[in-house]
Formats: sequence, C-alpha cells, structure tokens
Amino acid sequence: MKRSLPIVLSLIAIGVVGLRPAEVSGQGAAWVTLFNGTSLDGWNPIGNANWELVDGAVQADMGSGFLVTDRPYSDFELTLEFWVDEPANSGIFIRCADPTTVTDRNSYEVNIYDTRADQSYRTGGIVHIASPTSVINAGGQWNTYEITARGERLRVTLNGTEVVDVEDSQFASGPIALQYGAGVVKFRNVRLRTL
Repeated sequence: MKRSLPIVLSLIAIGVVGLRPAEVSGQGAAWVTLFNGTSLDGWNPIGNANWELVDGAVQADMGSGFLVTDRPYSDFELTLEFWVDEPANSGIFIRCADPTTVTDRNSYEVNIYDTRADQSYRTGGIVHIASPTSVINAGGQWNTYEITARGERLRVTLNGTEVVDVEDSQFASGPIALQYGAGVVKFRNVRLRTL
C-alpha cells in the first residue's frame, strides 16, 4: 500500500500539469454576462438613443447612439441575441479605438442592416472589411450572433451559420458597443469570455 501512494500522487501531479496549458491560453476562461436584462451597469450610453429595459432586453426606437462597455477587450468570444424590424440599422462594434466617438472607421462593425443600400456589408458582414458569405435576413425575429476576435482573426456566426472568417490588423483592443441607428432594435443575453 505504501508503494502505491507515490504512484497515485505522481499521476495526480501529471494530471494537474496537463491542465496548465488550457488555463494559460485562456481556453478555460468563464463566460461573463455583460447584460443580464435587468440593469445597464457596466455600459456607458453615448448619443441620444432612447434605450430602455423591457422584458429582459434593452431596446431603442428613436435617436441614435451606442451602449459602450466600461472596459476594453482584446481576444474574446462574444454571444448575444438581437431583434430588429426590417428597416432597422444597428450593429455590434468591437475593439473600439475611441469609446466616446464610435464609428465604423475606428472599430470593427459587425453589421445588423438587412436593407443597407450597399449589400456588400449587410447583416452579418464587417463593414469595410468583409462581406457575409450568406444572405440571412434578421428582421422580425430573435437572432444570435457569435463573434470571435483572436489576434488578427475575426469570425462571425449568425444564427448558427458562419458568415465571416477574415484577418485584419487595424484594431487590437477596445470596448464593445451596441448601436441604435434606426427602426426598432433590441438586445439580450450579451455574454463574453476572454481567450
């Protein structure tokens, strides 16, 4: 029995050491809820959009502006649900270079805009960077975005379909912003984990 104890301890040590790379690389990072449906704590509004909390979502239907996280993120996975009507103009802006003046030129805009005049960067596309590989209309239903930013690689999945997989090095870190531009826009279940 005394001889088996060192063997058991050695196996446990090997198992613990084997877990280390996942912890170091961030793969074991926990999901964090950025918006839980009951509070806008952790978000800074800019502009004059009429954001309000309704039925577990944050929504706007007038004005223009953003809800911006109060901290920056570099490499992450972001998941969220959104609902828009057909004429809505919205987007998820990531790695915003200036959290007080968010634009599609100083951050990556993952677009929500089915009726955009230039369909190159319609819903699912990253404005000025990548067109979506599939046309998925989002109006009138709840939709899911999964957005991954890891180094220069940006991936976007809309309703389970990967629509963008591109590399770009313009922006490495910054806050995340939810946009209201036109129509009716709602967001819920905004979650993130760092990579």
